[in-house]
Formats: sequence, structure tokens, C-alpha cells
Amino acid sequence: MSKAAIAAGADGILVEVHNNPEKALCDGEQSITPEQFGALMGQLRKYAEIENRIL
Repeated sequence: MSKAAIAAGADGILVEVHNNPEKALCDGEQSITPEQFGALMGQLRKYAEIENRIL
């Protein structure tokens, strides 16, 4: 969804990050780890760069 949001021109996204999603008091099932977040941001930077070149 975040890739689609960037491709559609979103200026930001909301991501739940927790160092141990299984033990989070709330929203653990939709949380990602800090390592996963870092990887996602690396991918999204590429999408954002392409969007900026098109605009």
C-alpha cells in the first residue's frame, strides 16, 4: 500500500513500527520491525525519486 501511495503522489505515509510486534500492547499485528521499516524506506526512496523526476 505504501508503494501505491507514493506512486499516487502521497506526501507521506503512516507506518506502525515496534521492536517486538508480537508483544505490542496494541496494533502489533499491523506493525513492522525497525529493520523492516528501514528496508521499506529504502524501497520507497526509489519510488519517490522516480515520482520527483516525472513531476
